[in-house]
Amino acid sequence: MEALAQAIAERVTSLVVQALDVNQLLAKVDPNALLDRVDVDALLGRVDVNALLDRVDPDALLGRVDVNALLDRVDVNALLDRADPDALLDRVDVARLLRRVDFDDVIEQVDVAAVADRVDVNQIAERIDIDGLVERTDLGAVIARSSGGVAGSALTVARRQAVSADEVIGRAMARVLRRGDDGGPGRPASVAAPSER
Repeated sequence: MEALAQAIAERVTSLVVQALDVNQLLAKVDPNALLDRVDVDALLGRVDVNALLDRVDPDALLGRVDVNALLDRVDVNALLDRADPDALLDRVDVARLLRRVDFDDVIEQVDVAAVADRVDVNQIAERIDIDGLVERTDLGAVIARSSGGVAGSALTVARRQAVSADEVIGRAMARVLRRGDDGGPGRPASVAAPSER
C-alpha cells in the first residue's frame, strides 16, 4: 500500500512540474519583497569570515587587479592635500639620509664658475671691517719680518761682491809679485757663499 502511495505521489509531482511554467512563475515573484524578508544580519552572523578568508588566494586575487587602471583612478592632488608634510619629515632620519649622499659626486657636478659668477665681490668687500682687521694685525711685526728679509738678502749680496773684489785684488797682486795663480787668497772663513754654508 505504501509503495502504491509513493508511486502516485511521484506521478502527481511529475505532472505538476510538467504543467508548471517556471518563467511565468518567476515573473510573479517580487525580488524586493523577497529580499525584505531576508534577515541579512542573521545571515552574515552564520558566515565564518576566517574560514572564508582561508579559502582566498591573495596572489591570484592581486594577479587579477589592473594596477595601472587603479592608479589612474587615484586623485594624487587630493591625496597630497591630505598629507601632512611636517609629520612626514619628522619620520625622516636625516643623518641616515646624509650618510648615503656621495658629496664628492655632488661637488663634481657643481659648476664652480657659475657659482663664482653669482658672487657679488663688491658686496662682500663692503662687509669687511678694514679698521678691525688692521687693529688685529701686528703690522710692526710684519714690516720687521719683511725688512729683515730684505736687509739679510742685501747683506748677503754685499758679502759676495766683497769676496769677488778680494779675489780680483788677490789675483792682481799675484801677477804683480809674479806668484803662480793658485786660485787666489781664497775667501775669508767668515764669508762663505750660501751654497757652502
